[in-house]
Amino acid sequence: MPCNCGGEAPQTIVGYRLNLPDGTIRQYVTYREAEAANQRAGGTGSITIVMQ
Repeated sequence: MPCNCGGEAPQTIVGYRLNLPDGTIRQYVTYREAEAANQRAGGTGSITIVMQ
């Protein structure tokens, strides 16, 4: 049985944010898109999950 922690609706993943070292931030719908963009940019960025 899933936990309804605090009565709030569970958070869902709405996208992936790519943070590049030069300060550029881009959002993508899938992790695969974010990873591909990161590789094109040299592979030095970080990808974080955007929740709602």
